[in-house]
Amino acid sequence: MTGDRPKLEKSRRKRLTYMTNHHGPTVLLTDSDLGDRAEDRAFLEAVLDARVILANCRTEADVLAAVRADSPDAIVTQWAPITAGVIAELDHCSVISRVGIGLDVVDLGAAAAAGIGVRNVPDYCIEEVASHATAMLLALARRLPLLDADVRAGGWDAASGAQRTRRLSTMILGLVGAGRIGRTVAAAMSGWGVEVIVCDPFADEGDFELVSLDDLARRADMISLHAPLTAENHHLLDAAFFARCEKSPIIVNTSRGGLIDGAALADALRSGAVSAAGLDVFEAEPLPADDPLRSAPNCLMTPHAAWSSHAALADLRRGAVQNVVDVLRTIRQEAEQ
Repeated sequence: MTGDRPKLEKSRRKRLTYMTNHHGPTVLLTDSDLGDRAEDRAFLEAVLDARVILANCRTEADVLAAVRADSPDAIVTQWAPITAGVIAELDHCSVISRVGIGLDVVDLGAAAAAGIGVRNVPDYCIEEVASHATAMLLALARRLPLLDADVRAGGWDAASGAQRTRRLSTMILGLVGAGRIGRTVAAAMSGWGVEVIVCDPFADEGDFELVSLDDLARRADMISLHAPLTAENHHLLDAAFFARCEKSPIIVNTSRGGLIDGAALADALRSGAVSAAGLDVFEAEPLPADDPLRSAPNCLMTPHAAWSSHAALADLRRGAVQNVVDVLRTIRQEAEQ
């Protein structure tokens, strides 16, 4: 990093000079599927006297066009990709704020090299995602989708699945990732006597046993994913992983779709290597009509809605624009000193 310091300091001085010579910053809101953005724009205009650009970007080319047209001081993005190519065009941008938790839509290395801060909203939906994951685990462990389908088809046989239904207190839950959401799920499931094991290279020894991914595959009756998506863990759960699973586990993913090879999971559901899956996230969203998971047996799916609640939506939107306010206010104050 030492070799990058002159570049970073030059970049910072350039932004300070710009903020001194210009009255209101330009903020680009690249995209949103969260409804009307009028409140977000009004907040930035009122607090920063900002010029707010509301774009509808989907691709790198869309973002590049918006950046070249308006030369923003800050970017707020939800799904639009902020690539190295985009970052190379940012002359005096100080911060990129993600509307969400995951940062995989931003090239973090390119942003760091350019001296641009990247922020997210890390705590807006801890309760919501944890309760969604727990609900999926419980619904699948209690075979609720199958029982519901049987009743709707005219059946009425309470004992039909008894041999395949376990007491929760006899089961082991394997967590992939033990951050705030994962630990909340663990606390909830522990209340029913579920044993919890954790695979997380960044977790400390604490309340739960730390295991390797191979051990988790071998021991877990249920697996719940709570990890960010990185280049290193893309398709962490793949055909080879499912082949190592010894207990035909339930698998729940409310984190990032790319953590699982969806085609391999569909095959594992059909073969019985995985007994059930609860998925809120997918590698391609919306889920394509011909995706094999749509026809896979015992697969409970929701449309990336685990985060969703009235309170979480308000916290998410305000948190993303507040990141911009905090950074630009600090730079303005430094410029005026």
